[in-house]
Amino acid sequence: MKALLLLTLVANVAAFKFLANFKAASLIPRPSAMLKKRKAKLIYGDKKLAVITDASSSFGLQTAAELLRTEEYHVFGLSNDLEKMRAAAGAEFATSELKHFTPLQVELSSFESVNAFCNQLDKLKLNRPISRLICNAAVYQPEVAWSTDGHAETQQVNFLSHFQMVARLLPGMTKSDDPRVVLVGKATAEEPVTVYPRADLSTLAGLKAGFKNPISMLDGFNYQGAKAYKDSKLCLSMLSTLLHDKYHKQTGIAFSTVYPGIDEPTLFEGKPPLNAPSPLMALQLVKPPAPVSAAVAAQRIFQVCHDPRCSKSGVHWSWLEGKAAEEASKKAEDDSANRAGWETIYETEPSEQVLDFELSQELWRQSAKLTNTEWPTPNQPRSPCPTLVVIGAITKAMNAKEEAKRTLEGLEDDGKGGLKVRAAVIGGAGTVVDVVVGNTIGRAGKLAQEKLLGGQVQEALQGSFQETKSRSLDERIDRALGEQGMRVPGAKNVA
Repeated sequence: MKALLLLTLVANVAAFKFLANFKAASLIPRPSAMLKKRKAKLIYGDKKLAVITDASSSFGLQTAAELLRTEEYHVFGLSNDLEKMRAAAGAEFATSELKHFTPLQVELSSFESVNAFCNQLDKLKLNRPISRLICNAAVYQPEVAWSTDGHAETQQVNFLSHFQMVARLLPGMTKSDDPRVVLVGKATAEEPVTVYPRADLSTLAGLKAGFKNPISMLDGFNYQGAKAYKDSKLCLSMLSTLLHDKYHKQTGIAFSTVYPGIDEPTLFEGKPPLNAPSPLMALQLVKPPAPVSAAVAAQRIFQVCHDPRCSKSGVHWSWLEGKAAEEASKKAEDDSANRAGWETIYETEPSEQVLDFELSQELWRQSAKLTNTEWPTPNQPRSPCPTLVVIGAITKAMNAKEEAKRTLEGLEDDGKGGLKVRAAVIGGAGTVVDVVVGNTIGRAGKLAQEKLLGGQVQEALQGSFQETKSRSLDERIDRALGEQGMRVPGAKNVA
């Protein structure tokens, strides 16, 4: 009962603490914030903001077009060639859609350029959060090519720069109602039977060694263009899984990877195929996914970005192909669902490499070090209820007491080159912890009492200043007998 009363008192005090610093002016927005909000309303209206890398490619451009046609998004299209993107956008978008498309320049082979873009975007979006981030850009280099920063271009463009960009934009996305980060991957994440060359990061020896010229592969071995490309897509899948584990509950952002099934003509034109011929493929025991048109691939990315049913986090999305897709399409309720492919999408079981937690953590640490990237500290949501906070503090103290008792007995050197069990003095430890816990709870109770009832009366702490007189033995005996009604006037007491 006493403990319950204590908890109630402390909870009531904590619940009204905010009144001490309450200021009516804090409820009034600052003029600069109001100006940004008004300006954002004029420029973007009620539209969500979407960012897509490599928006100048046929696939990226058509993905942006799908978003614009909904009239629900303002799209920031990224490219290393602004003139090319403006010309392509003018040919692809309607006049009414162009005003909701903002082309921005970024060179993904330069970390400095990525940082500059993020700073520019922060100013352009005003106080409006980013709702969709689509990491679509990719390059395939059969022979090693070095980036501005001296890294293998395939890895920096496909993975490292996107790693850096997500870290920079992540905090601002939390203010959106339905934020999503979509990483465009490859079938690498779901290959049950891998076709040579296979994606394999080994122990990340190359990344740990600095991954700078002449180190061209994450595993530290010789460069191979197809493997480097597959490795970069595997890294994106591992990144998506880690982002989900670290930040989904904390931020509400849905992280997912997607393989739309396209082999971009400009990406692979005139270059060796990713999958080398093998006996398994010759016998048709293993078939690589059939490529689809850029329009279909763009529609699939749009589906993951826009469909409420694709708001699930930690998922690798794929689509049925061939007869399976035809059978699923027949079950579609209407033509629009059939065209959009709502019935053919499914969640893919990730490969063992994607689920390798220790390797993923090492990839995260080394990539953050290489890109000089700082991520928000991940934490789980906690209840702001003051009563639960107090109960949690008391429980933690009690657990510490029991743990102190448990860990007293352990192993120590016996002086003969061996070990012996250390003697445990449970009572002593318990007493020390009891004093600590008692003092903690006592201070909390005293604080609650002072807040509610005021301080103690000074005389109760120091006593009164009335003079104290000593009595003789006869006076004390007379007083005692008088209280018992036994005093006889004139009688003489015997000491």
